[in-house]
Amino acid sequence: MVSAIVLAAGSGSRMKSDKAKQFIDINGKPLIYYALKVFEASIVDEIILVTRQQDINYMRDEVVKKYSFNKVRKIIAGGKERFDSVENGIKACDRRNNIIMIHDGARPFVTNAMILSSISAARRYKACTVGMPVKDTIKVVDEEGFGVETPDRSTLRIIQTPQTFDRNVIEEAYRRMRADSRRVITDDTMLVERYLDQKVKIVEGSYNNIKVTTPEDIKLAEAILG
Repeated sequence: MVSAIVLAAGSGSRMKSDKAKQFIDINGKPLIYYALKVFEASIVDEIILVTRQQDINYMRDEVVKKYSFNKVRKIIAGGKERFDSVENGIKACDRRNNIIMIHDGARPFVTNAMILSSISAARRYKACTVGMPVKDTIKVVDEEGFGVETPDRSTLRIIQTPQTFDRNVIEEAYRRMRADSRRVITDDTMLVERYLDQKVKIVEGSYNNIKVTTPEDIKLAEAILG
């Protein structure tokens, strides 16, 4: 059985909007609607929706109830950092579910194919993420801004979400993270790689699987929606 944690606790600061990012209108629907719609129609058994404390009632009434997202079992408050919000979500998942997916609600173009391939890979490899090959040449630079290395582009991937794990793996990774005072975490695959020495399988995402962060991203999302 599968739990999907959908993170929607952003403030919209980079969006330059008074409205929280997850509620910004895209083609007549709030941004968070699009990801929830895909998970609602998928094989996941429950959705744990993580948002800001002050947005819980609005999220429940104007998104979950309004659009009949019946798989949203809980709407909970996020934490100070992204990893705090994820950890809150993990604790809220049904204990019977052995696969946990973690998805940024600001990525509206997740697909059912990504969800299915991620679940399959997590069952086989214990940890996976969706990603895509890097198109551009990447430079590693020093502190003064000079290029010092050019990695082989064929070995590089743009990492997206969902990121999907065996429940025991992600729970143990978070337990070990809490014991480390020097934690700098940008995504959940880093946790299992760093604290469990666990390899992470990368399955195919999409170049359309963008994260909506700035006003320019809204225009791109509207274009993708057609």
